[in-house]
Amino acid sequence: MIWENNPDIAHIVCDNQRRVIRKLLDDHREERRPYVFCTNTMRTIEKLNRILVPVAMLEEEVYKAEICTYLARKTGAQIVLLLANDYGSRAKKNMQRIITHIESVAQRTNELIQYEQHLAIKDSFSVYKEATQRQRDFGHQLLVMTASRDYGLDDLIFGAPEQHVIQHSAVPVMLINPREDLFSLCD
Repeated sequence: MIWENNPDIAHIVCDNQRRVIRKLLDDHREERRPYVFCTNTMRTIEKLNRILVPVAMLEEEVYKAEICTYLARKTGAQIVLLLANDYGSRAKKNMQRIITHIESVAQRTNELIQYEQHLAIKDSFSVYKEATQRQRDFGHQLLVMTASRDYGLDDLIFGAPEQHVIQHSAVPVMLINPREDLFSLCD
């Protein structure tokens, strides 16, 4: 079942079953707006206080900056940035680009947007799994992740990373599809 209350963000409510989640992920591969998965095993959000944003090495990770800043401004939530523990510098550059975006929006709007940075134990390939496992450490009410660009053979056989995160998360998961014509939120 999909809620259409908010035209900017799609809400998907479903059972926490592998086949159901996989079908809904396939159905939303071309979605331009962010979409939130809520399963029957997740806690409900009464107030959004903290948003967990894992930052990995892929270029599309920076797309999360706009949506997280928007949500933080509208709800007063704190952004928790979890930097993947990589050997290279791509994840660090993505983190810096996200921080630059947050600070520029805060300066332009004269609003206080709180954020904090943490270093993950795992690398870019496992940072989302770590974010799911460390949910009590961060105390967040929403996890934001970028959906897979393309599905490889292992994703088709075992399931995409976002499917595993949704199945094991205790809080709603917001997905952003990596697209050139990404939907932009309006103020």
